[in-house]
Amino acid sequence: MANLPRLPRPHDRRSGAVRAGLIAALAGLAAACAGGPPPAVGAGSGSTVVAAAVERIVRLDRGMPDAAPNSVLRVSPTALAAAPAADGPLAGLPILLKDNIETAEMPTTAGSLALLHNAPGRDAPLVTRLRDAGAVIVGKTNLSEWANIRSSDSISGWSAVGGQTRNPYDPERTPCGSSSGSAVAVAIGLAPVAIGTETDGSITCPASVTGIVGFKPTVGLVSRTHIVPISHSQDTAGPMATTVEDAARVLTAIAGTDPMDPATAEADARKVDYAAALDANSLRGARIGVMRFLLPSYSEETRAEFEKAVEAMRAAGAEIVDITEAPADFRRIGGWELTVLLTELKHDLNAYLASTDPAQVRTRTLAEVIAFNAAEPRETVLFGQDLFEQAEATGGLEDPAYVEARANSVRAAGPEGIDRMMAEHRVVALVAPTTSRAWTNDREDEDDMQGSASRLAAVAGYPHLTVPMGFDRGLPVGISFIAGKWEDAKVLSLGHAFEQRTLARRPPGATLH
Repeated sequence: MANLPRLPRPHDRRSGAVRAGLIAALAGLAAACAGGPPPAVGAGSGSTVVAAAVERIVRLDRGMPDAAPNSVLRVSPTALAAAPAADGPLAGLPILLKDNIETAEMPTTAGSLALLHNAPGRDAPLVTRLRDAGAVIVGKTNLSEWANIRSSDSISGWSAVGGQTRNPYDPERTPCGSSSGSAVAVAIGLAPVAIGTETDGSITCPASVTGIVGFKPTVGLVSRTHIVPISHSQDTAGPMATTVEDAARVLTAIAGTDPMDPATAEADARKVDYAAALDANSLRGARIGVMRFLLPSYSEETRAEFEKAVEAMRAAGAEIVDITEAPADFRRIGGWELTVLLTELKHDLNAYLASTDPAQVRTRTLAEVIAFNAAEPRETVLFGQDLFEQAEATGGLEDPAYVEARANSVRAAGPEGIDRMMAEHRVVALVAPTTSRAWTNDREDEDDMQGSASRLAAVAGYPHLTVPMGFDRGLPVGISFIAGKWEDAKVLSLGHAFEQRTLARRPPGATLH
């Protein structure tokens, strides 16, 4: 979750000399990555590719003490053994998972010491689908603890279990969150694809600021069972990759109905082969709506890059339609959303904790997690847990305040938001910058988050894709493609066409100085 709570700035302030040293070390890491990242989906023998991915994690993510990206929490103990037998459309593809997604062979902590020994020995259904398609799970990635929902002053990319994940373009700037480790690992070439999760911005924001592709599917296309939750209304998992095609191939594998997740009831009927549906010419003749009402909140440099992106789409044959007025209740959605998320957090997290092994997880409720954190200095050394405390005070799913907030937020973001804009302007998709450049890790300066395109799609549960579009002061920024419910294939195809037209992505080593 990137927009709620407010994305904070990490806690330390380094001297210019130390910063220069870190950037130089990360430049060396990026150069090493550039020498041979794992192959794309479907390339190379499974055993060779998986072994290379594991070696790179050990050497690059952990073997550079002065500038370790710190994106991977642990390597799967079964990855090398599983690779030779892997078979299917993703045969031998190494994939990293955000550490709020359960696997049978590794613990799942959500970055919290309260879940340090949470190893129930089960695969989340999306993991089963990946394995059935031949992918090999090579490890778990760090994240913003509890997916950034513990505190309004939390630190993106920091968890008590994993420490701080660094942005490979500038270690003093945020990797955003909460899928920080998944984004950074893909950006530096530790694996071609990782799985992140999003409630509001947690796939798209870190993907944008690390220069990769991130896709938040329609809520209900991908199972959420056995994923540490925030909100059953907004949570979803999705792929993070260096290309739209790789993301589409992995989405094809993980999409589908799960009897344990009622939201996915239509998924089997709605899913398609998302890679086969990609069309590099899909922008030709497409009416694209530009959400200009969002633009004043972005940096000047990001706005300039976005205008170049708009012209690139026009040159590809798109008809550009400016949308200057925000939906009627746009500015009220955030308050309603917070009420929904905090209420559902208490309900959903209590249900998840009850499903774990009490011998492994002694905190059985949100209230007990709050008490654990209060007694554990390693948890509260950097920030508190005000959002957890607010969630604990909520009145449940029958509370009229929650029922009203959920109805209002969905209406304002979906039917009266995205749907109305698309219908009134007769456009097939909406675009805006995903966010501006990564902001600093310094609490004392005024370099903060500038602009976000995530809220409408997050609250409505609609698909949202970010694709690299350029650079803001040498730091990557992405462009967001958004459309209506179940229009995932269209969003991916339009983003693919933009990607092939612009080829804007440059790995960290190409921009670090």
